[in-house]
Amino acid sequence: MRIHFNGAARTVTGSQYLLEANSARILIECGLFQGRRAETYERNRSFRFDPTELDAVLLSHAHIDHSGNLPNLVKQGYGGPIHATPATANLAEIMLRDSGHIQEADAVFVNKRRHERGQPPVEPLYTEADAVEVPPLFQVHPYDQPFEVAADVTAEFIDAGHILGSAAIRLEVRERGRTTRLWFSGDIGRRDLPILRDPVLPSEADYVMMECTYGDKPHRDPAEAHREFHQAVLRTVKRGGKVIIPAFAVGRTQELVYSLHLMTAAGTLPRLPVYVDSPLAVNATKIFEKHPECYDEQTLQFIKLGKHPALAFDGLTYIKTVEESKALNERKEPMVIISASGMAEAGRVLHHLKNNIDDPRNTVLIVGWQAPNTLGRRLADREKVVRIYGEEYPVKADIATIGGLSAHAGQDLLTEYARAANGRAKGIILVHGEEDAAGALREKLSDAGVRRVVYPDLFTTIDL
Repeated sequence: MRIHFNGAARTVTGSQYLLEANSARILIECGLFQGRRAETYERNRSFRFDPTELDAVLLSHAHIDHSGNLPNLVKQGYGGPIHATPATANLAEIMLRDSGHIQEADAVFVNKRRHERGQPPVEPLYTEADAVEVPPLFQVHPYDQPFEVAADVTAEFIDAGHILGSAAIRLEVRERGRTTRLWFSGDIGRRDLPILRDPVLPSEADYVMMECTYGDKPHRDPAEAHREFHQAVLRTVKRGGKVIIPAFAVGRTQELVYSLHLMTAAGTLPRLPVYVDSPLAVNATKIFEKHPECYDEQTLQFIKLGKHPALAFDGLTYIKTVEESKALNERKEPMVIISASGMAEAGRVLHHLKNNIDDPRNTVLIVGWQAPNTLGRRLADREKVVRIYGEEYPVKADIATIGGLSAHAGQDLLTEYARAANGRAKGIILVHGEEDAAGALREKLSDAGVRRVVYPDLFTTIDL
């Protein structure tokens, strides 16, 4: 058995791992790489294997850095099963269509500039029509029920607590008279986050391949992050400003809405308008409401006692049209606007930032990890001037970062996660993390007695 590390190795985005076992070729994840535009396009367009020779795809969850290149895979000839949980399949369907729309819009924007320079046009990576070809390939499986992936290869989805439907994948491979168990973490969630159950720690694994996004940062307690969020909103309201929150449409947006709902229900936040301005987030929230089987007990009780959905309350408006979105920038009273994308690289949030970033009454709230070379990272790094749609804007709004709201496990839980398998595991493989994060986690694991840790280079192979 061997694993080829074709994405999210020594970086965070573009998860893609090719597993070869017996004669089977199984792709674990098929995510979009995010970075500089030219590098991004080339990296995402080309696969280092023949998609027609794959036997199966396993998908841990629907976030675009894990699922976003599936339309391209299918476009290039893959027609086999894509295994996922029911909620992941539902979310991926709307997210991939949205991604296809963005790919087309980006190509139009780029081609205008290329035309002005006398350069030939580029094709979108894939289109919305390409994305529609993916959902018929989904084969869904509930948590904790093994299923066959290929001859002598079975898999099982285990609750990862990251976003709705997210899963670790436990693989059992029978090869040459021996059985090897590989546990792939996907993105590991956190304990005591709103809405979802806590992540399950690995067990019965010979090898654990796990993310290390926040390997260098112990997260603060979620309750403390909730208080910081509450205080940031209150400060902004008192000075008459708006809170602009770039947030991933799936997962983070729903957690923020739920948190604001709890504040409103407790009477600790004055009633003010809250807008979710992302068509994808609106559709994703509907899917959240269809999958209460993923909710934790606290959320189920909140719904039961409150007699209303966890993701709807007085003062909350889901924006549907472009006209409604534009109208928000004409209004000057305090409000909260949650809008995609989470790294402020595309979508309606760019318009809200463009129209509000030069007002010191306002707050831009950064609530998750920001990839290098993104607008979100430049804001988090407190750059004084940023470019939005090619124009420079002075950053006068308050920039607040709350790392404790991340849906990724921090250093402490990552350490516990690796230690849970250390008694049996022959090795821990770190992926989906930058070098500083991985280095800090390796040191922490060594101190905790976890010795067999590797951090593979991109485009390398490990034999297990």
